[in-house]
Amino acid sequence: MRQIQFTRTGGPDVLELVETELPPPAAGEVRIANRAIGVNFIDIYFRTGLYPAELPGGMGFEGAGVIASVGPDVTEFEVGDRVAYVLGPRGAYADEVNRPTDVVVALPDAIDYETAAAGLLKGLTVQYLLHQTFAATAGHKILFHAAAGGVGLIACQWARALGVYVIGTVSTEDKAETARQHGAWQTIDYTRESVPERVLELTDGRGVPVVYDSVGKATWTDSLKCLQKRGLMVSFGNASGPVEGVNLAELNRRGSLFVTRPSLGDYADTRTRYESMVADLFGVIASGDVHIPIGQRFDLADAAAAQQALADRHTTGSTILLP
Repeated sequence: MRQIQFTRTGGPDVLELVETELPPPAAGEVRIANRAIGVNFIDIYFRTGLYPAELPGGMGFEGAGVIASVGPDVTEFEVGDRVAYVLGPRGAYADEVNRPTDVVVALPDAIDYETAAAGLLKGLTVQYLLHQTFAATAGHKILFHAAAGGVGLIACQWARALGVYVIGTVSTEDKAETARQHGAWQTIDYTRESVPERVLELTDGRGVPVVYDSVGKATWTDSLKCLQKRGLMVSFGNASGPVEGVNLAELNRRGSLFVTRPSLGDYADTRTRYESMVADLFGVIASGDVHIPIGQRFDLADAAAAQQALADRHTTGSTILLP
């Protein structure tokens, strides 16, 4: 079996394609032959050491494929079933993986492997952001950073279906056009415009009730400036580095602001909630309200190049690996 591993933290060059033996699935596990694998910023956080990882180890959390074998006592799935998975142990960057059944979901015929691998983690993230972290409803104007990214393009579409107006930040006119095509109401090019000034213009000076920010350190202060009194700052990523030294007095000074740092695992923390969120995501994909845009496809052996492109913000939509 081919698998991407790393034995030390660092740049993309620490990723190595190795041949290894995969043990038979244990009790409560299934073996999945990957057809497509998701690439996400959280993978980079583990590679660089921002998030601690036991080494040597595998890379990646998300994929889709066909069940090749089942472990003892597994009754939920059979060989040949089409499935997708997320939330399990690292190691998805591989030809095959063993996964516990509690992180595996059946894949409807209407959803192909690439869509599932590109959209499960990002789509579930959007599900909890728009429906649970803050209940975005028709008429709300919200700010979403990195609107042309994998999460951003899903959020633009889902928000549009809800009647929510997305103000999306982007770095180029091409990305602005992509975000608008996927449902953004307005876009702001942060390389040449002041994000807080434009947000205030677009909201008649009121600001937005919520900011969704996966960029982190570079956008923290501007994000706070965009919020209404008692607004919610949702910091769900660290693409530019982690936010440090949060000043609680500043939250008070800017209008009794709220801040949260959510993660998928805390929302999909039971099988029931996980399945409900997946059903919600698959439902909006099947209805056509949300399309999972895949901007980049790389061979498994080129995982380092895929991560480099993602880190350099040279991507739009989702990035996947093909084994």
